[in-house]
Amino acid sequence: MNPAPRWSPSVTVAAIIEDAGRYLLVEEHTPEGLKLNNPAGHLDPGESPLQGVVREALEETARVFTPDALVGVYLSRFQRPATSEDVTYLRFAFCGRVGEPLPGRALDTGIVRTLWLTPDELRASAARHRSALVLRCVEDHLAGRRYPLEVLTTDASVYVPEIKR
Repeated sequence: MNPAPRWSPSVTVAAIIEDAGRYLLVEEHTPEGLKLNNPAGHLDPGESPLQGVVREALEETARVFTPDALVGVYLSRFQRPATSEDVTYLRFAFCGRVGEPLPGRALDTGIVRTLWLTPDELRASAARHRSALVLRCVEDHLAGRRYPLEVLTTDASVYVPEIKR
């Protein structure tokens, strides 16, 4: 008898970026239409969560992101009715600062634009959010949730090339 396949959540990283009372979001194409999201994406093999969030923020906003703290770690499930896709996400959300957009740097494929929204504008646009975590992460940031980056450890084995068998 073969053992059941191991459940593997999809690991994502998100940048929660606030400046002067506004939060940086991206407007992106999704199978459900045009949605708002925190700059976020999947963690790639061979990178730490910190490296991943810096990369994703750069790809989606054309700005260099400097993480200051971990806002939280979130587990959520998404069921796409049209395709019966069922994915569980494990999200690491970081807050920090960004610089100005880098001249000549294009936004990642699927990203239409970046925009800065107030918390009230974010709450009012909840129906357009890619997931409930968009607002949840911002609300946790507003509530002052901050954990030192040192709570995360990436073992050196992550960076070692895969052994060929």
